[in-house]
Amino acid sequence: MVLSSCNKVEKLNVEVYETSASGNKLTQLTNFTPSENVISIKLVPEEKFQTITGFGGAFTESSAYLLNKLSKENRNKIIDAYFSQEGANYSLTRTHMNSCDFSLSNYSYTPVEGDIELEHFTIEEDKDDLIPFIKDAMAASKDGFKIFGSPWTAVPWMKDNNKWVGGKLKPEYYDTWALFFSKYADAYKAEGIDIWGFTVENEPLGNGNNWESMHYSPDEMTNFVVNHLGPKLEADGKGDLKILGYDQNREHLKEWVDSQFKNEETSKYFDGTAIHWYASTYEVYPEELQYAHNKAPEKLLIQTEACVDSQVPVWQNDKWYFEKEATDWGYTWAPDKDKKFHPKYAPVNRYARDIIGCLNNWVDGWVDWNMVLDKKGGPNWFENWCIAPVIVDPEKDEVYFTPLYYTMAHFSKFIRPGAVRIGFKNSDESLMVTAAQNSDGSIAVIAFNDGDEEKTIELTLNNKSTNLTISAKAIQTLVIAN
Repeated sequence: MVLSSCNKVEKLNVEVYETSASGNKLTQLTNFTPSENVISIKLVPEEKFQTITGFGGAFTESSAYLLNKLSKENRNKIIDAYFSQEGANYSLTRTHMNSCDFSLSNYSYTPVEGDIELEHFTIEEDKDDLIPFIKDAMAASKDGFKIFGSPWTAVPWMKDNNKWVGGKLKPEYYDTWALFFSKYADAYKAEGIDIWGFTVENEPLGNGNNWESMHYSPDEMTNFVVNHLGPKLEADGKGDLKILGYDQNREHLKEWVDSQFKNEETSKYFDGTAIHWYASTYEVYPEELQYAHNKAPEKLLIQTEACVDSQVPVWQNDKWYFEKEATDWGYTWAPDKDKKFHPKYAPVNRYARDIIGCLNNWVDGWVDWNMVLDKKGGPNWFENWCIAPVIVDPEKDEVYFTPLYYTMAHFSKFIRPGAVRIGFKNSDESLMVTAAQNSDGSIAVIAFNDGDEEKTIELTLNNKSTNLTISAKAIQTLVIAN
């Protein structure tokens, strides 16, 4: 009698990179001592979800200004860290059209009042700082990256309150404002920079007493895009430029996608929807994200801005970024009914949890805010201090790569544009997981352990398996080559 042997499970070869509270910084790990309590993660590559557009951050005048104040060596070090293949390899970026709060002052490309044909349109203000930053990033990037523009406001003379802050665009200037987008794309192209697309308006719900802003209702924005911006770009041969609607917090997402994608006519010029994370320090709003996807499954859904806001940067103290000591705007300013959404939080946790949560709910791109800020959290003309992944002291020519930089790199470096998110089975919901298969066939699995204990993972793909460990308070990227 012949006894059949059990099928032997082959070894799965995996490269493991970890950033942790214990000091790892995108460190490659090779030695593991698995425990008896094993978490099973089984990849299901035949389950396919959204195609990834990219990950990255924003080019702001503040970041560009600071880079110009550093030594050439440190300036290049930061740009390479963000855009080279050896670095985070950012693939999707944003910039502001006209000034924003992270500018040195208020300015517009359309300074001449009554210039409805925008004959005096000029991006001269961007040529000292922003444009050199973008060009140097392009030179450092082997794969290239997409860049989209976002206006915070039209110039005051186009608005009903004649101010930088608040108010609405006067209807008689809708065509002029549509022309503004077309002129911007031409002006940047003349500088050698191809614009990929636009968000229609940064935070259209706006504010009436802070930095640059301009208000739209959902239907007002839809009207502007369908009857002015979309047709203008099309008429000017720029119909391939992406138009993303909304561009604010997720809790109001449903009413905006209902307006944008009401019918075929309203949907025609919208390529997708842009969202921010500021409604909560922990809530991803999965129901709203799934609703937006189901409303328009073929459209883009991109997280276009996030940062540790209302917080002065903590300098050269990695530990702080893993501890629940950060506060956001809502901790102080949110109405009492909403304060529950704004508890103290750990910055690394917030980034890792939000990106993973977004990916697992159909978001295809995730863009951070400023790439570089100073020790004060600026410069910011409104003194709206925030934290960036890279903090600098220009007076001493010093650079601090915070753990947030490495957290972003876990995604941007290993999940490339064109990747497809794939399914998985996870036996422990306390370990956050997402996975994507790149166009070269490689698979990137990202796991986040925000607990105080090390965890053991058994990772399985088809008939291959391996055991590894993830540190306490750690994010890992597990790369399976094709």
